[in-house]
Amino acid sequence: FRVSADASFPSGQKLARRSRLVVKVRNEENRKAIPNVAVTVHGFSTRIKQEDVSDPSRPIFVINGRPVDIGTFPETKENGPRGGETAYVDTWALGRLGPGESRTFKWDVTAVRAAPYRVTYRVAAGLNGKAKAVTPAGGPVRGAFEGRVSNTPPDTRVGDDGKTVVRGTR
Repeated sequence: FRVSADASFPSGQKLARRSRLVVKVRNEENRKAIPNVAVTVHGFSTRIKQEDVSDPSRPIFVINGRPVDIGTFPETKENGPRGGETAYVDTWALGRLGPGESRTFKWDVTAVRAAPYRVTYRVAAGLNGKAKAVTPAGGPVRGAFEGRVSNTPPDTRVGDDGKTVVRGTR
């Protein structure tokens, strides 16, 4: 399946600052629908080399939560592409994509570790590997963002009412 993708992720990352990774996928086919357009993202975490830890994975970015109601209970789900959760690690799928149609994948994340990062994405036409997504030139549909999360937190303070977060100084 011929596919194009446009993606954005801010290069100026700082600790505790929210940002958004956006990948917009377009089906470039004239007659064929993509069965289940999916995006896999890597690089929200890094691995440490320390041997005496049970899990060497450490987050650089965390996917922020969004409030939802599950039954009658308030709950929080990750704020990744809505309705796109899959059983695959770091992969989200948004269903059938008709000829000429576009779908936008969005992740609301916060930087939690000052470190260099490389966030990559790859687009697939399905989850089981049979349907392949390729660029109009025939290559893989993928991209990357590189940078460093600054250890300088954003300039914020709590307002006089004790609740409001205000950017800047008095």
